Amino acid sequence: MPRPIAVLFDLDGTLVDTVPFILASVRHTFEGQPRTPTDAEWIAGIGTPLRNQLAPLAASPELAEQLFQRYRAYWLEHHDAATRLFPGAGQLVRSLKVLGHPIAIVTAKIEAGAERTLRHVGLRDQVDLIVAADTVEKSKPDPMPVRYALLKLDRPPREAVMIGDSPHDLASGRGAGTATIGVCWGAATGEVLAPLADHLVTRIEELAPLIGRL
Repeated sequence: MPRPIAVLFDLDGTLVDTVPFILASVRHTFEGQPRTPTDAEWIAGIGTPLRNQLAPLAASPELAEQLFQRYRAYWLEHHDAATRLFPGAGQLVRSLKVLGHPIAIVTAKIEAGAERTLRHVGLRDQVDLIVAADTVEKSKPDPMPVRYALLKLDRPPREAVMIGDSPHDLASGRGAGTATIGVCWGAATGEVLAPLADHLVTRIEELAPLIGRL
């Protein structure tokens, strides 16, 4: 029997229902600034590190750092009240773990943020590895985070799948040579994900049988 494949999940918009919280954090961050990015503009960058998204929107590196700290302060204050699993996500991860699949989170959050989210939703003990924005030198959509996860989980690309709700998630997986699954309940639409997705799913219940077939 083949060994269970490694399952690499994005976090925000894939397992946890936080896109509205992210957008609220952005609106708070840019209060008083000459221009606030639209929801569509920000959503296009979800899946990449916060500092990367803020840099082109700030007039100087100093302002970018101020915006980053303002975002983080709001996020820390409201995280627990605004962060919850998508229905069925916890059961999915636990069932995959029981079946022997190595589980990694490949996220644009920093490690501390990912740790807090996973502990808050009760999944930290189900995850073998966190690859965050500050874990490796490059972040999604570069393939480096996925390659790092595969190295740590001892799986070649053909024995792994990257699952996410943004094209940046899928580009990282595809660049590393894994299968990719786009989920249509997060930041991006199926139309946006389709060019980079080997498979698209519209319901979380579709993931377990699809992973089993892979």
